[in-house]
Amino acid sequence: MLPEACEDHGVPGTRDGARQRKVIHIDMDAFYASVEQRDHPELRGRPIAVGGSRERGVVAAASYESRRFGVHSAMPSVTAKRLCPELIFVKPRFDVYREVSLQIREIFLDYTPLMEPLSLDEAYLDVTENLKGIEYASRIAKEIRKRIWEETHLTASGGIGPNKFLSKMASDINKPNGQYVITPEMAQDFVAGLRVGKFHGIGDKTERRMNRLGIFTGLDLRSKPADFLQQHFGKAGQHYYWIARGVDERPVQPDRIRKSIGAENTFASDLTDMDELRACLDPIIEKVWSHCERTGVRGRSVTLKVKYADFQQITRSQSTPREVGSREDLGAMTKALLEGTFPLPKAVRLLGVTLSNLQNDRDDPPLSSERQLSLGL
Repeated sequence: MLPEACEDHGVPGTRDGARQRKVIHIDMDAFYASVEQRDHPELRGRPIAVGGSRERGVVAAASYESRRFGVHSAMPSVTAKRLCPELIFVKPRFDVYREVSLQIREIFLDYTPLMEPLSLDEAYLDVTENLKGIEYASRIAKEIRKRIWEETHLTASGGIGPNKFLSKMASDINKPNGQYVITPEMAQDFVAGLRVGKFHGIGDKTERRMNRLGIFTGLDLRSKPADFLQQHFGKAGQHYYWIARGVDERPVQPDRIRKSIGAENTFASDLTDMDELRACLDPIIEKVWSHCERTGVRGRSVTLKVKYADFQQITRSQSTPREVGSREDLGAMTKALLEGTFPLPKAVRLLGVTLSNLQNDRDDPPLSSERQLSLGL
């Protein structure tokens, strides 16, 4: 690892010369799988996958032992089992994962109030000014990781950089149970050598579009003018222009309000019957509404996701002037959207329901930021 003192040299990486922030990205190592191995000693050292083992199941998390065989999250369970015949499937326990996540967040808050959770297992911390008065962000990251191990018996990896983009990239370098510093001086060279598909926020489709335009690396991306990138990628083009230069001015946002609540289910066999599909919607709707009841959150837009047997996906949405006020209203809107997809062009593999345009009808503090809640049916 680089010398810790390197981290706090000069402050390039901003557009206006403002004081450079110090940002840490903490990412738990194989979080769900590691919790299961911690709580079940007989699983330690063995290849496990958290998720359903049935034919239509999907891997939610893979232990490092199973990753050696090529198993990874979002992989169909049948594929994972074929790659690793000794794979052990474990049913997810999201209530336990959330409890552990909250325990870890309490550790973060001992160092800074500027903590932005991204999901149950990762968060950004702005430690430019920190509650412990520790000079170097790398030392804070090391201390946090040590406390996580002592208090949860789980390991975490850390990335330290002058902004969110670079700290996120850095946290992947020395996984698992390590950390890495990208100094401001390193930023442009580091980004230049990355394949664009490795950039946080650039998915497979965008990478393919970039490749067709002759953009394969960060250096290629940096060679394109801003108007070219905006022409081909819209508003995101400006973001790509700056991150290719190691610049990311997005602040760490504590208590960012969740934008949507969603749940989905992949069926054991493909469905074509309307009555069966309506029945399968009920537990999904119940999951979403239970979260609304528990948190006091209400929304005005309902979206139905339909994934067909060939993996083609469509969405249908409806918005109302007022918040959806009851489970019955949510159910009626969702099922009306489902009826609008009939007659079906092909069998259905998955249904999902999302509630967005959220409002909080209580006086509680805003919800912590998490990506769309996956309720793991």
